[in-house]
Amino acid sequence: MAFEKLQDIHVDRLFQAILKLESVEECYRFFDDLCTIGEIKSLAQRLEVARMLDKGFTYHQIEEETGASTATISRVKRCLHYGSDGYMDMLRKLAEEE
Repeated sequence: MAFEKLQDIHVDRLFQAILKLESVEECYRFFDDLCTIGEIKSLAQRLEVARMLDKGFTYHQIEEETGASTATISRVKRCLHYGSDGYMDMLRKLAEEE
């Protein structure tokens, strides 16, 4: 898998910590300490771009709604089609909760 180059003990520990979060409030507190506001907003934007692409929105609609660049939209689209299915797995889980 493509993520093998990312995998190491430190990343494992980070992901294990994320899996321990039990509420949105805990997520806010943890990510506020861990990331800059810009990094958090960038991650949220990418997830929203993935959701909108999956729903069939056009690049123009996505740009207007999220402020994402066409480069970001293209990268997310490439991940949706050729990535590790992480976006699609999460979109399915989120849709189940709606």
